Amino acid sequence: MKPFEKLLEENKKWAAGIVAKDPDYFKRLSQLQEPEFLWIGCSDSRVPANEITGTQPGEIFVHRNIANLVINTDVNLLSVLDFAVNHLKVRHVIICGHYGCGGIKAAITNHDFKAVLNMWLRNIKDVYRIHRAELDAITDANKKENRLTELNVQEQIFNLAKTSIIQKAWKKEHRPDLHGWVYGLSDGLIKPVYEMKAGTHIDPLYEYDDL
Repeated sequence: MKPFEKLLEENKKWAAGIVAKDPDYFKRLSQLQEPEFLWIGCSDSRVPANEITGTQPGEIFVHRNIANLVINTDVNLLSVLDFAVNHLKVRHVIICGHYGCGGIKAAITNHDFKAVLNMWLRNIKDVYRIHRAELDAITDANKKENRLTELNVQEQIFNLAKTSIIQKAWKKEHRPDLHGWVYGLSDGLIKPVYEMKAGTHIDPLYEYDDL
């Protein structure tokens, strides 16, 4: 059996197991999607949102990319954010990074990862530049990576707050709250590192006055 065929076979077993326990499970799931959370996480295969939070399908709306970035020109992410906030009416947006992130490790180096990855990783390098004094003072390489992971999550929370999508929802419906978390691969635990309540004021330069 080829590797991809094994995935299909396991899917059949999984679906049959679900139906055996709850015959109407998929019927209910197909008719309703009302998640309370939007999860913006890393594409790393070791960080599946539902599994590490113990939630079921339908409870979390998920977007993933390398190093869980919120980039103001990323139409893919912004369309997910728009749909989650304005149509699904989520009450919480979570950005979850993870320690040991390959994107973080790569961004700290000066290695050429070729055009597309260089462009993406430059956003993490910008986070390093903003927090250079703190990060340069950390001599332990692993601790420096971990701290950059946390600061990257923090800056992505700010990037969310800069969007008109979030600001309009804050103004009109006082939601969603923004949460910055980091997942530990070594212990399976999530560490909250930054929170921003709905309606929080940020730098006035980024605040829209005519929403």
